[in-house]
Amino acid sequence: MRNALPAPRVIAVVGPTAAGKSDLGVALAQHLGGEVVNADSMQLYRGMDIGTAKLTMAERQGVPHHLLDIWDVKEAASVAEYQRLARAEIDRLLAEGRTPVLVGGSGLYIKGTIDAMDFPGTDPAVRARLEGELAELGPGALHARLAAADPAAARAILPGNGRRIVRALEVIELTGRPFTANLPGEEPVYDALQIGVDVERPELDERITVRVDRMWEAGLVDEVRALERAGLRDGRTASRALGYQQVLAFLAGECDEEAARTETVRATKRFARRQDSWFRRDSRVHWLSGAADRRAELTEEALALVERAITA
Repeated sequence: MRNALPAPRVIAVVGPTAAGKSDLGVALAQHLGGEVVNADSMQLYRGMDIGTAKLTMAERQGVPHHLLDIWDVKEAASVAEYQRLARAEIDRLLAEGRTPVLVGGSGLYIKGTIDAMDFPGTDPAVRARLEGELAELGPGALHARLAAADPAAARAILPGNGRRIVRALEVIELTGRPFTANLPGEEPVYDALQIGVDVERPELDERITVRVDRMWEAGLVDEVRALERAGLRDGRTASRALGYQQVLAFLAGECDEEAARTETVRATKRFARRQDSWFRRDSRVHWLSGAADRRAELTEEALALVERAITA
């Protein structure tokens, strides 16, 4: 192991699910005298451990992890609230001389933390009206409306994601601008180095299949049953998490267990493609291979990027 290095003020490890971000984040924190700040939106929820591939205490190897298990599953996710919490953790770590290592695949959470971005507020009356229309017309009709108002937002939001469609339409109505106009550009608020973990599609798809199989073997169905008793179905965000949504459908008798498992694999592969597309749009991300036969080199290559950033 190298001695602790001086580093850019913030390291962000990004990329699609199952690429190996979490392990790299731990390794970098160990080498740089840092701590991990979670940027996976679903790992913020208490009890959602198996289905989010949350690292165990042993896998964290003594590296402190922050912003895990802070929300109840009934709470709706808020990017603005995450931004506040993440920046507070980053500022605290910087003041203590520690390197914050931001790790996750939630693109908007990452960018909302390291780049200048103000989140439009909400209007209860507008939100209630749109949610009423969602219940009456379904997400497809509202997605078509969004496509007419902001095609870029419609391409980025799945047609079945009613919560995000409603939020996008609300922002458009409140600001008079496209929803995508409110997304952050490349105006950093921190000196950050973004490292993307890249895995070729066939290998990533296989990893996702294996990961879902392991989640089932580890007891994902029982985890969802327990969370269902804790109010998971009432959580507008948590209930839509990959794996959890599909198991809830199985528990409700809407499909059999094998169909839930198959759909989890399919939906996760599709989600990984969307994550990859999001991060590819940011020219500042430095991509490194996370292929299985390159794992031994990944940490060394990431540390080399850090050293180059220091001397640039």
